[in-house]
This record gives sequence, C-alpha cells and structure tokens, in this order.
Amino acid sequence: MNYHPSWAPLFNQYEFDIEDIYSGPEIIYPKKEYVFRVFQMDVKDIIIVLLGQDPYHNPGQAHGLSFSVPEDQKIPPSLKNIYKELQIEFPERKYEFTHGNLEKWFSKEKIFLLNASLTVIKNKPGSQMKIWEKFTNDVIKFISDNNPNCVFLLLGNFAKAKEKFITNNHRVIKGVHPSPLSAHNGFFNSGIFKQIEEKLGKQIDWSN
Repeated sequence: MNYHPSWAPLFNQYEFDIEDIYSGPEIIYPKKEYVFRVFQMDVKDIIIVLLGQDPYHNPGQAHGLSFSVPEDQKIPPSLKNIYKELQIEFPERKYEFTHGNLEKWFSKEKIFLLNASLTVIKNKPGSQMKIWEKFTNDVIKFISDNNPNCVFLLLGNFAKAKEKFITNNHRVIKGVHPSPLSAHNGFFNSGIFKQIEEKLGKQIDWSN
C-alpha cells in the first residue's frame, strides 16, 4: 500500500487483503494500484474534502479520485453539473472544462477526493460499500481530528450522513447532490463554491 506517512496511525489499525478483493471472478474497479491513491496526500495538507459514494463502475473510468475520470473518458453527468455551477458562480474567471480529470484539484489545490467505498464490482454500484464503510468513516474522523482547518463539502443525503464523524463541524458545507436527478432542485445557483472560498478565506483555482 502506497500512502503518505501521516496516515500511518490510521492504517496501522487495519489489515487490508487487497489481493482477496481482486481474487474472485468479478471485475473490480479501480485497478489495484489506484485503490489508496488519494492517501498519497499528507493529511495536514488537505484544504477541502469532497466526498463521493463509490468508484465509477464502467470500464476505464475509476482511477482512485472521487468524481474524477481519466482525460480520455467522457465527463460524467454529476461532474458536468459541478463544472456548470462553477461557471455560474465565477463567470469572471472564464472557466472552460474540456475533460473530467481532477488530478490538478488533488495535487495542486489539495482537494481530497475521497469515495466512501474504495472499490466496486463492474456494473454494480454500491456493491463493496460494506468492505470499506468503517474504514472511510474513520478516515473522515481522522482528517477532522488532525486537520482542523480544512472544509468538508458534503453533497447529497449520503454524504450529509457522514457529518456525525466530523468533530469540527463548523467547517462543514452541505448541499444538494449534483446528479442530473437532483441538480435542478437546489444545486444550481447554490453559491456553494463561493461558500467554500469564504470559509477558507482564499480563492481556489477550480480549472482543470
């Protein structure tokens, strides 16, 4: 497992048999080397936590960062709506989004793109949530305990239910999920990204 040493106190409490998860007949996403990718960031460097539910379950999409896909993949609907809202909120910045890879958000802007489940069976969303739920709940609490200055962005009811693991809950911003099923019911024109910047007291470069 390749993770930043700052996570060691948490990882030392767990024994993961990744080979076992991938040993069955099912196809599992993402590739093994991407499962713990998000933990390559120092916990103290995190500025924003953006919580997703589980990895994309179609071929070629999941690569270890929530909401993100490689550049050769079509931009997923929820991410497309996130981009649209950023353009609504910051027209003066003239953001143009040509792909769905959020690597820059992760590496440069220090946005921690965490999924509540780190793996998924092909074409079966939520299929491995039980394997990861306790661990990722502990991840949220660990971040909260070790980085009191970051902001947690919880979009949708699933993510909002994780607020109970956040001790510094004055750093939480909640909103409607950007899914096409719900985005028109309060996500668009919500000003949620402006709220993040106000809470942080700094501007984020949301370009990719």
